[in-house]
Amino acid sequence: MTLAQILLFAEGDADGASGLTLELATKARTLADTVTAFAPAHGEAMAAELGAHGVSTVYALDGLGDGLVGVHAAAALAGHIEATSPDAVFFGQTTDGRDTAARLAVLADRPVSTNNVGAEIVDGALVTEEPIFGGTQNIFTAYRAPAPALAMFRPKSFEAEPSGGGAAAVESVAAVDAGEAGRATVTGRHAEERSGPQLDDAAVVVSGGRGLGQPEAYSMVDELAGLLGAASGASRAIVDAGWVPYAKQVGQTGKVVKPNVYIACGISGATQHLVGMKGSKNIVAINKDPEAPIFGVADLGIVGDVHKVMPALIEALKSR
Repeated sequence: MTLAQILLFAEGDADGASGLTLELATKARTLADTVTAFAPAHGEAMAAELGAHGVSTVYALDGLGDGLVGVHAAAALAGHIEATSPDAVFFGQTTDGRDTAARLAVLADRPVSTNNVGAEIVDGALVTEEPIFGGTQNIFTAYRAPAPALAMFRPKSFEAEPSGGGAAAVESVAAVDAGEAGRATVTGRHAEERSGPQLDDAAVVVSGGRGLGQPEAYSMVDELAGLLGAASGASRAIVDAGWVPYAKQVGQTGKVVKPNVYIACGISGATQHLVGMKGSKNIVAINKDPEAPIFGVADLGIVGDVHKVMPALIEALKSR
């Protein structure tokens, strides 16, 4: 049994839909007869990719301009779901996704579940799966309240796979009065400087932790990542210590990654870090403590000092 319609909160830019949006589209088409999308911006730019992943129609919000996404999107969505009656609305666990879902939950008087990693239809109801206690246990939530169910999902919870469809139809949705909050505007945007593969989508990730000993040692992580064509990541411990920016944090309160290879250098393997990387296909761990929890999930473990192992590995790669 499937639902009649699932509506996605679609995020992306002028180059197309975000990876998380495509992941949600892939999952949604297995749960509903019809999948549609609401795009607060760049609806036309996302139509081809969304259509290829099973979305039939993209409803593009008009006139967002420099307004706050969550404020205007939630206001327009409240009227849209009343007119189109979706069974569920899926959001990605992003800044705009969280803001919009929270505001919509108030406007529509519906509960919203967050931090989900799975979804199924059981006895005609949407059931979502959410990890708790640092990923050691999962709870399942069945939506019994009147539709639509509002659910948010972590990145990398599903694999994005095209279904071969053509571009989705695009229909405009008029902006509505968002009240006093609608007067707020974005006065400036600052893009983070990036180079090389992005942490979210890299096939190989090299991460460093407190075992590196000092901030300067993180340069070994960057160097090894560069030689492997990988993205560099970090544990929460060294992000909190100010060694590297938050954008590099992998874990429950950072980014969730699922690369082909994840190399953990000097990372003990705290539960909150494992939540963000244990879905990697192959995990390599370097740690001098043979009892470190990271070895419990590693496919290859190297018990040794990162200050000896990493330079040797870097030198071996340079000599190839």
